[in-house]
Amino acid sequence: MQGEAAPDRRLFEITGSDREHFLQGLVTNDVRRLADGIVYAALLTPQGKYLADFFLVPAEGAILLDVHESLAEALVRRLSMYRLRADVAIAPAALPAALPAALPAALPAALHVSRGLGPAPEGAFADPRHPALGWRRYAAEPGGAPAIDWDRVRVEHCIPETGVELIPDDSYILEAGFERLNGVDFRKGCYVGQEVTARMKHKTELRKGLVTVMVEGEAPVGAEILAGGKPAGQIFTQAGGKAIAHLRFDRAGGEMRAEGARVTLP
Repeated sequence: MQGEAAPDRRLFEITGSDREHFLQGLVTNDVRRLADGIVYAALLTPQGKYLADFFLVPAEGAILLDVHESLAEALVRRLSMYRLRADVAIAPAALPAALPAALPAALPAALHVSRGLGPAPEGAFADPRHPALGWRRYAAEPGGAPAIDWDRVRVEHCIPETGVELIPDDSYILEAGFERLNGVDFRKGCYVGQEVTARMKHKTELRKGLVTVMVEGEAPVGAEILAGGKPAGQIFTQAGGKAIAHLRFDRAGGEMRAEGARVTLP
């Protein structure tokens, strides 16, 4: 299988001699892991709230930044604000600089993101968040038409999506499961928002978070979940009789309602 296109992604090249050091002091994961493949990470506010999630991809002489198009402009603007005097440049990814020299010289001026399940094609990377998410590939040719029900895969494994379960200036990455999804490293040292994130990890017990629930009926994304008449959370992506919900753990349980839908824990 050659994979399907991911047209809602934007790619940027981060170049310059300081690129790894620059990112290491900003993002939630350890950039040194690029030696082993793709790194999934986020940029946070100084108060520890989520701003954007993205993939960092090793490339020859550069690091590729793979981000949802809805967050791309704001993310690049924020990264540029932190650049100061560092030897770093951020620009839309182009060919052939970001690809191995063995590829043909006559290449188009843009990279395409494709993803798929099953055997990975040459040059693809395993998605670092979960084995069920298969692989991602960055190449000159686009993938085919979408055919995989990614929402069903995400709901089954409680994997949040940019702009749905992951809400800028609102979400906290530990409540969103970033530790389980290999998106945060607690040994790498300082980054923006690290103090709040570390405190949530080591000094408190999470009282809220994303979980997969059973659902009968349908409710709008973001609808409030009520338990015993009290607010207990929100419902998000729904597929196959299940949904991803953000719940208050002290109120979750029994039969819950989200507008016209009946919600229960597995």
